[in-house]
Amino acid sequence: MLFTSVSFLYYFLPVVIILYFAVPKKMRNFILFITSILFYFYGEPKYIFLMLSEILIAYIGAILIDKYKKKSLLVITILIHIGLLCIFKYTDFIITNVNSILHTNILALKIALPIGISFYTFQILSYVIDVYRGKVKVQKNFLKLATYVSLFPQLIAGPIVRYETIEKELDKREHNFENFAYGVERFTIGLSKKVLLANMLGELCTKFTSADEKSILFYWIFAISYMLQIYFDFSAYSDMAIGLGRIFGFHFLENFNYPYVSKSITEFWRRWHISLSSWFKDYVYIPLGGNRKGLKKQIRNILIVWMLTGIWHGASWNFVIWGLMFGIILIIEKVFLGKCLEKWPNFFKRIYVLFIVMISFVIFNSENMMEAWQNIIGLFGANGENFINKYTIYHLRSYFIVILIAIIGATPILKNVILKLKMNEKINKILNILEPIIIVALILVVTAYLVDNSYNPFLYFRF
Repeated sequence: MLFTSVSFLYYFLPVVIILYFAVPKKMRNFILFITSILFYFYGEPKYIFLMLSEILIAYIGAILIDKYKKKSLLVITILIHIGLLCIFKYTDFIITNVNSILHTNILALKIALPIGISFYTFQILSYVIDVYRGKVKVQKNFLKLATYVSLFPQLIAGPIVRYETIEKELDKREHNFENFAYGVERFTIGLSKKVLLANMLGELCTKFTSADEKSILFYWIFAISYMLQIYFDFSAYSDMAIGLGRIFGFHFLENFNYPYVSKSITEFWRRWHISLSSWFKDYVYIPLGGNRKGLKKQIRNILIVWMLTGIWHGASWNFVIWGLMFGIILIIEKVFLGKCLEKWPNFFKRIYVLFIVMISFVIFNSENMMEAWQNIIGLFGANGENFINKYTIYHLRSYFIVILIAIIGATPILKNVILKLKMNEKINKILNILEPIIIVALILVVTAYLVDNSYNPFLYFRF
């Protein structure tokens, strides 16, 4: 079930909210758990038992880890969860590469990827590791642990919510009008970003892919549009998850912080998909030694982390190359480029970041490296196309306003303007009156768009 579907917006969510606030407080975790299971069952009925089994293994494993304090129990629990993730996500990838290298003919198993398995597996791993480290208390109430893992706002596309973030709120959380209103507003902003910007940009990218006649300018329009699409698609889901969490009393951490205004790739990854990059830092990079054991081992650790980051996104070599590309650039910035960047004007720093990120997402979006290479060299006219043609002009005219709004929306300009206006008491009162009107208007516009339009994918579902 998609957040951006009429069935979710007008049937599932209202029923869940009514049930949640109608029952006594001690029953609310139960309501969230049952409705989250139903939410997942709607999209992945055959894999509901896989998720429940993983929760049970984590529940028992964490209790044993807490009781006996043995690293072997932690390793076994981690290997079970990573093993299941690998079976479902990487089996066919491994078989394909074995066939290619050894010239064998092993048949692919064609196992369907369970939605959200990459996200809930990492949440489970963070929980059991933190129990072993003594960072969080073991959860002996199965319902509370199951509610944490299966919580539908962030279940299928993140952000990766660590147990420590909502540990206390599983027992006691505050419900008030302010939290509820903020949740509705944040959810609506995310919903609007997804439907009115990401979907429109996605349509343009699809038209580029299927176009018979391309041009140099069209390659650039595609690369920029996809870069904007993936940002608005994923940050929109994070907005919606944070908003829904707040409605039910949970405070999820921010997952994006205007990454396209970064002045280095290092800064970019502090702003982009924060929950994933911080997860790899705390559970892989630092345990490997981080930067504490000399430059050579630090470089090794960075490459390991970024190879894993790439493969986490998908079972394909383009994802591995995408991850290693960022790892190498981060090493270069760490070793010498970072000091040079400090001397550059901010404008050139941002152009440097945007260009690298744009190229990286061309690779990220491609089915294979041959397609990625054709789209990259197309940016520089190496495919022999004209600079512009009538099809490019047509699509540019059709989507120019959307691209312009997206570019502005990917920066904190609008946010800063609103904050500055709110400093004026009279204007602040007017904005407070307008805010709910704008939210209702956005919901109506989004609803009309959803009823009328069938293009509504979530890019990160495939991860």
